[in-house]
Amino acid sequence: DGDYGAAKVMLRPASPGTGVIAGGAVRIVLEMAGVENALGKQIRSKNALNNARATVVAVQKMRQFSDVARERGIPMEELWK
Repeated sequence: DGDYGAAKVMLRPASPGTGVIAGGAVRIVLEMAGVENALGKQIRSKNALNNARATVVAVQKMRQFSDVARERGIPMEELWK
């Protein structure tokens, strides 16, 4: 999740091959960031600039599956169970 001003953006990972499912500024920022499979939702604001900035905040918070597995001390396959 990312917040900027009144804008809030929710990002979730999607299964491989899904692509980017998002609208407006969220889609543009995710495609420019190189994100391939994600679901995005704009909440609370229709201001495109604030939505774009909230998306940048959310992208900066994203982590790799391998990092999460390493932090939890489990193999990557355990994350999907």
